[in-house]
Amino acid sequence: MTATEARKTAIKRLDFSQPDFEQQLSHLLAWDAVSDHAVASTVDGILKDVKARGDAAVLDYSNRFDQLGASSMASLVIPAERLQQALQVISQEQRQALEQAAARVTSYHQHQKQDSWSYTEPCGTVLGQQVVPMDRVGLYVPGGKASYPSSVLMNALPAKVAGVQELIMVVPTPKGEVSELVFAAAAIAGVDKVITIGGAQAIAALAYGTETVPKVDKIVGPGNIYVATAKRAVFGEVAIDMIAGPSEILVLCDGKTDPDWIAMDLFSQAEHDENAQSILISTDADFLEQVQASIDKLLPTLAREAIARVSIEERGALILVSDLGEALQLINRIAPEHLELSVDNPEALLPSIRHAGAIFMGRYTAEALGDYCAGPNHVLPTSGTARFSSPLGVYDFQKRSSIINCSAEGASELGKIASVLARGESLEAHARSAEYRIKKSN
Repeated sequence: MTATEARKTAIKRLDFSQPDFEQQLSHLLAWDAVSDHAVASTVDGILKDVKARGDAAVLDYSNRFDQLGASSMASLVIPAERLQQALQVISQEQRQALEQAAARVTSYHQHQKQDSWSYTEPCGTVLGQQVVPMDRVGLYVPGGKASYPSSVLMNALPAKVAGVQELIMVVPTPKGEVSELVFAAAAIAGVDKVITIGGAQAIAALAYGTETVPKVDKIVGPGNIYVATAKRAVFGEVAIDMIAGPSEILVLCDGKTDPDWIAMDLFSQAEHDENAQSILISTDADFLEQVQASIDKLLPTLAREAIARVSIEERGALILVSDLGEALQLINRIAPEHLELSVDNPEALLPSIRHAGAIFMGRYTAEALGDYCAGPNHVLPTSGTARFSSPLGVYDFQKRSSIINCSAEGASELGKIASVLARGESLEAHARSAEYRIKKSN
């Protein structure tokens, strides 16, 4: 057997026509990202400690968990010159790629920016909405070997486009391991302050504020189960982007795309971690066999084969459907984070797709392009939350205030309506407050 002739990959096979299909699908999709009570208890202790002791607690936990040996929090704040130095350390090719990606992400998100608006009624009453950016946002970035400069760009740039005044980035550096690419991305994205802390203690510091870490209005960015649990716990004290589950991809293919392409698209999510999910739907049973063969052939060639194999075998699936109607029904049922429509006319399917984080149209649009440089945000709803959530965007960093400016005539007419409704709710002061503005008849 040659190096590329590996054993058959045990990816699940599902058939929409089977009586127990829905049960099998539900089992496949089941995921609870932050259900560990031991983790929740640990995180709760860290949050309370940081809230009580501030910098001292953050420093203690950072030294313990990341083995830093830092003597002060001040030593964990990265000077702006150090971020600029990272731009010189990385290769010219890497810098150019980061700058090109940043330009595309910025350009796309500029289209999302919302402005204040108002209109005047015939009586002179003005109604509208004032749209303003948040003052300060915290960005969590995974550190060490699991470093993602693309996450820096995708989280920081929409905030900058929105007009956020200050962006605080926290990134762990376990055993002092620094990602020059992450630092370079922070420089390119215009991050205002970088602090090398991570874990639940970093989330607590951003949520409550410490002597060194300013309290923020919102926390965005991915992290491990401790970070996700901490974000959920501080929600309400601050806003958060989402509680993200494992990465997902759902590919719909009509059987006309190179099966090697499809297999690699599935791997592009499977290599993230063992809990990532990769699913292929097709009306062509023979094509599913071809993709199975491509998976068997290509999986052993991956540097992260061990991770991808667990993901593919434990959470992946090849699903056979009889027609596109069943496929579309499945897509909306799953509500995937990433959806590839690898078919002849993807535009024709678009009106029928209600739930998906990002939709990649056609055979040439690999999901990986969206992860890095296409322009749309790669922070997307997972675990079926695309049913009610949207990609991270400029709108996530803007707040809206309602504007009401009544003319004397408008206040008189509205007062009559408000009076009736307020007295119907037995709220006399409400009614009398409105009635004071009602014009007296001559």
